[in-house]
Amino acid sequence: MRLALISDIHGNLPALKAVISSIAEERADSVVCLGDIVGYGARPNECIELLAGERIPCIMGNHDAAVLGRLSLSMMSSHARTAAEWTINKLNIVNQEFLRELPLSLEIESVLCVHSSPNEPEQWRYIFNAPDAQVAFRSFSQPICFFGHTHYPITFTNLEDGRRLINVGSVGQPRDRNPRACYGIYDTVSKDFRWVRVEYPFTEAAKQIVDAGLPSYLAQRLATGM
Repeated sequence: MRLALISDIHGNLPALKAVISSIAEERADSVVCLGDIVGYGARPNECIELLAGERIPCIMGNHDAAVLGRLSLSMMSSHARTAAEWTINKLNIVNQEFLRELPLSLEIESVLCVHSSPNEPEQWRYIFNAPDAQVAFRSFSQPICFFGHTHYPITFTNLEDGRRLINVGSVGQPRDRNPRACYGIYDTVSKDFRWVRVEYPFTEAAKQIVDAGLPSYLAQRLATGM
């Protein structure tokens, strides 16, 4: 099975549409979303509705939790907090319920999917480096764990047994100095994984952010992938 893994959409509808189209071209058999559907971007309802319409299984991210009141806004940066407050006022009841029902982890074809870390996923820990990864490796037994949260595509391998931790990158707000949307394709038979980068009209997403009255910085960063 060819499994597509997307994460950190952050209300960026143009990016999500481009990625869904790319996944169709890749002929993926299934898609999983690793969380943070909302936050930062100006189209949270539309992104949720697109995922729901495509019947894509999703897990909860920290920004999703924040707009539900499950994560204190005081724990977020000023821009993230402003965007979360804006999103809280924009989400309709149906989409609030969609987010409320999301699990913190999901296992498919012996693959573990989380948003932040398999180590106490409700604590929203970051995996930036090898020491972070070593802590995470002690928290799961599957051959591979896919995650998001940092918006940075990277792989960590456990030298003892070959297990892997793979960050699939961000659809809606890449931070690896590459503005193209990022997602992953995993072959459950060959065990091969690769990242896919997708061009999308980031100027359109940026205009939506500015027009919504959200911080201009959230629009500007889309052009630089930071």
